[in-house]
Amino acid sequence: MSAKKNISIFWFRQDLRIADNPGLTDAIEKGSVLPIYIYDNVNSKEYEMGSASKWWLHHSLGNLNKSLNNNLSIYAGDPQEVLRDLINNFNVESVNWNRCYEPWRIQRDQNIKSKIEEQGIEVNTFNGSLLWEPFKILKKDETPYRVFSPYYRKGCLNAEPPRIPIKSPSLSSLMKDDFNELTLEDLNLIPDIKWFEEMERLWEPGEAGAQKKLYDFLDDGLLGYKEGRNFPSQKNVSQLSPHIHYGEVSPNQVWYAAKQKEDQTGIEKDLGHFLSELGWREFSYNLLYHFPTLPRENLQKKFDNFPWQENKKFSESWKRGLTGYPIVDAGMRELWQTGYMHNRVRMIVGSFLVKNLLLHWHEGEKWFWDCLIDADLASNSASWQWVAGSGADAAPYFRIFNPISQGIKFDPEGEYTKKFLPELKDLPTKYLYSPWEAPADVLEKANVKLGENYPGPIVDLKESRERALEAFDKIRIK
Repeated sequence: MSAKKNISIFWFRQDLRIADNPGLTDAIEKGSVLPIYIYDNVNSKEYEMGSASKWWLHHSLGNLNKSLNNNLSIYAGDPQEVLRDLINNFNVESVNWNRCYEPWRIQRDQNIKSKIEEQGIEVNTFNGSLLWEPFKILKKDETPYRVFSPYYRKGCLNAEPPRIPIKSPSLSSLMKDDFNELTLEDLNLIPDIKWFEEMERLWEPGEAGAQKKLYDFLDDGLLGYKEGRNFPSQKNVSQLSPHIHYGEVSPNQVWYAAKQKEDQTGIEKDLGHFLSELGWREFSYNLLYHFPTLPRENLQKKFDNFPWQENKKFSESWKRGLTGYPIVDAGMRELWQTGYMHNRVRMIVGSFLVKNLLLHWHEGEKWFWDCLIDADLASNSASWQWVAGSGADAAPYFRIFNPISQGIKFDPEGEYTKKFLPELKDLPTKYLYSPWEAPADVLEKANVKLGENYPGPIVDLKESRERALEAFDKIRIK
């Protein structure tokens, strides 16, 4: 590659796609483009990607590189140093990227932007990952919304409509850094122990996989979504969250593809509800942007005095799916095996951790961060604060999900639960969510040995609920 050419650098981040990529399209319109990805293991610190996320990233970058005709240059380290070296080596006219909204990334990017501009090089940043940017959706008094419904209905739906998606640009002007010897394998994102085989079977990271997942859902899962999304054995969930998180598909593409279904008979409520779920993702980013301590500090300060317990046995039982409550255990095992968990079940396992076990929401947030392929700082921290009752628009603390009634209601045939708890597959559904109540002959016939091949309950539901309500009473403002 000639170092004489004037080039634009496009820095891929959480936008691993070609279509509807405003920063990439703008760079290509200027002329020759050097597309790069920098694995930042310096500034991320406690927010370094978890194991499941690294697995996804490896495959997503591999597919992105193929789409770019193997022109993606990959680096690791501090982006400021990487970009400085590239600017020294090549005749760089401009640097483009799409904005990120995590507090540590905002600070890093502001520093990088000012350093590059000091050298007389143009820096152009774009919105490639949100329908509405957080600084544009504010109340009339210019303060941020703290409750979802008015945020979405008054703020978002009355704002400018989301940007229309941009078509894929021509890739004929791409070039590669021939001086760079680092490869995708050198990032060591794939663990030595092959625990991810089930994930490989279930998921297709990358832009093509994202498009397939989107249109499969719109054709087969959108009709009936509003109610069906609560039932983990049904197909009414999009499973788009990891694809959206890595930017393999933009929320704009999802929004407008879904709106193409507006004319379908009986779709109105389902479509409206699906679009509002995209709104929930936006709301999480709104909270993280305006309240940057969201991942670590309670938004409701009274929870700073909440009497959380420390109990390693409870924590390990929850993580391993050995609580003795089948719907909870099925969810935790789904997470471990697939890198994903159905949304209704996420609420059930979250409530069980913070309310029945009285363990801090940080414990759940950290475990999800490591195990989820869609681990997202905004969504993860906002959702855990919602479940704990400590967030801005939170479930009241006294709303405690009962894992028995939740299982009966949302997995009535036990299809989901038995899939992830094969040791209970022969137990009649009448006793599936409370196996300790099954008569001895029923347990024997189903080959269920409580305390041996499936645990008894680690806490009593009624007693643990009362303890949780007593704990809440201690911090409630009189």
